[in-house]
Amino acid sequence: MDAKLGIGVFLCVVWVMSGNATDPCGAQPDESDLNVIPVYSKCSPFKPPKVDSWDTRIVDMASKDPLRVRYLSTLLGQKTVSAAPIASGQAFNIGNYVVRAKLGTPGQLLFMVLDTSTDEAFVPCSGCTGCSDTTFSPKASTSYGPLDCSVPQCGQVRGLSCPATGTGACSFNQTYAGSSFSATLVQDSLRLAADVIPNYSFGCVNAISGASVPAQGLLGLGRGPLSLLSQSGTNYSGVFSYCLPSFKSYYFSGSLKLGPVGQPKSIRTTPLLRNPHRPSLYYVNFTGISVGRVLVSFPSEYLEFNPYTGSGTIIDSGTVITRFVEPVYNAVREEFRKQVGGTFSSIGAFDTCFVKTYENLAPPVTLHFEGLDLKLPLENSLIHSSAGSLACLAMAAAPDNVNSVLNVIANFQQQNLRILFDTVNNKVGIAREVCN
Repeated sequence: MDAKLGIGVFLCVVWVMSGNATDPCGAQPDESDLNVIPVYSKCSPFKPPKVDSWDTRIVDMASKDPLRVRYLSTLLGQKTVSAAPIASGQAFNIGNYVVRAKLGTPGQLLFMVLDTSTDEAFVPCSGCTGCSDTTFSPKASTSYGPLDCSVPQCGQVRGLSCPATGTGACSFNQTYAGSSFSATLVQDSLRLAADVIPNYSFGCVNAISGASVPAQGLLGLGRGPLSLLSQSGTNYSGVFSYCLPSFKSYYFSGSLKLGPVGQPKSIRTTPLLRNPHRPSLYYVNFTGISVGRVLVSFPSEYLEFNPYTGSGTIIDSGTVITRFVEPVYNAVREEFRKQVGGTFSSIGAFDTCFVKTYENLAPPVTLHFEGLDLKLPLENSLIHSSAGSLACLAMAAAPDNVNSVLNVIANFQQQNLRILFDTVNNKVGIAREVCN
């Protein structure tokens, strides 16, 4: 079949608030909220590509997941509610969400990718080779300051390149989802909604090779020393959450909430695990999968958390569709096909597509975590072709490589859920929330 799917998976953080009857995209006067909107919604600042519908981008976007998963495999006192708007990042052709941030003094607006599996922040700086037209200008900021190899932050960055003797600029090289970049570690003020974090350390990118590096930079929400949580000190008490709307959501609606205030009072939680060899990643104890009423059978070793091999399951904001190691995915796929019946075809990353008239036969998929069962609505487990004639199971096998031991719960399966990360009490919460 020649039906096509597309993925609209980036959420941009847009400086828009709850709106009003006159202007549904209007902002609150105090800029107190950070809302999540699809990148091509009516309130988004980005222009959509020339495609027929939102879903015609899904196959293309999901095709980039293997690079993302391989990248993940290599990673060894708030008084008021602080929330930042997020929007879909499709404009940057990557499966992330982006947050509207202001960097420097006066603030320079950048739409930075929100990444729960990376620590460092980095942005393209003026004069950057291979970067987009939107860059940060250090010369235009009165609060900008360079960092040299003598500062503690320099020793915390990956890919460090410092002279053996003496001092010099804190330079580093990194890879990101199959691309690479070089940067210099610097400091400046970072503003998210009404919050200002002074002396924020980030990479000032001077050269990019490849198309996967976020066009306007990245804000790391991992657990390491250079992440937003670490650099904000006690401001957010190691707590944040987000709610991602459906990719088809027309208006802004989701949000990134920083700090314990304003988080759901009643939320189911599962333990947050820590891998000392991959400290940035949010591991959880994923115990099984049910298709309909059937608990899918496979060796438990494929889900077991092992800090030495990196195996286990993480929750990630940057992967598009959930990826299971091959034996697990194959077992889930076969049980799903058995219950639906009929014939199946493939479209891009999706190998279990069926005629939409069979959709009423599609069983729900339930993800089992320690202390928490998450029954996915059909909108989180099925994706439809743009022609509307096919529905596909929106999951796939992890890429086959030397370190294919990681299961990834991705952003398509997180839509219309409030995902809470508490790094102090070591727990992850999941609650239903209509973000659309």
